[in-house]
Amino acid sequence: MGYILELRKVLGSRPLIMAGAGVLIINEKGEVLLQKRRDNGRWDYPAGSMELGESFEECARREVLEETGLTCGRLEFFMDLSGADSFYEYPNGDQTYAAVIIYICRDFSGDLKAQEDEVVTQAFFPLDGLPEKNDPRGLGIFDKLRARLQSR
Repeated sequence: MGYILELRKVLGSRPLIMAGAGVLIINEKGEVLLQKRRDNGRWDYPAGSMELGESFEECARREVLEETGLTCGRLEFFMDLSGADSFYEYPNGDQTYAAVIIYICRDFSGDLKAQEDEVVTQAFFPLDGLPEKNDPRGLGIFDKLRARLQSR
């Protein structure tokens, strides 16, 4: 059982600061990997909460492997996510404030395999053709990614 699930047993749905990491995986065509989440039906990038003793980078690599079956090579810092804008309430009522590092990864290997209990499906999308219902927190992460990639 994970650290956050252990805390939820004690604290219920009260707001938690949830440390974690996410990865924007970019393929050779410049497309980003998104996965349709089972809990809210939204499209999002692979991400998750940190386990005790993990670094942000270790968390990012583990979450990508667990959720997608892919192994990340080089991770490039993209942005941090924290503060009031990072509040999110899950469909089950659990409330969190994220303290997350988001990375970009263009160097990955393996075959896509969705983590069935969390992910409905996953696919690479061009940044100008993202599915609706993306960026669940409404923070413009994909707009920032588009700007970053165009500036290079």
